[in-house]
Amino acid sequence: MCHVFAGQAPHRYATTTRRLRLNGQSTSIRLENSFWTILDQIAASEGTSTPAFVSKLHAEVLELRGEPTNFTSLLRCACLVFLERQIPEAEKLIAAE
Repeated sequence: MCHVFAGQAPHRYATTTRRLRLNGQSTSIRLENSFWTILDQIAASEGTSTPAFVSKLHAEVLELRGEPTNFTSLLRCACLVFLERQIPEAEKLIAAE
């Protein structure tokens, strides 16, 4: 089983830093490429760009809970929530076959 995880392409867990604006302030966020890929998918599903989605998410978190102590962790967890919501849809597709 560990070969599934250990054997993945190093590019997936390499990090990339992207510069964007959060509430009008220029900042940079460094995440693993796999998370950027998922954030790109989330943004596309919302009909927006990734920087616009991340900025909107940050603004909503500020409104609900105040400044997050670790915004990159919040982004990673947002990716997990997105994937978890995909699982029931995938199970429905498999059951229909």
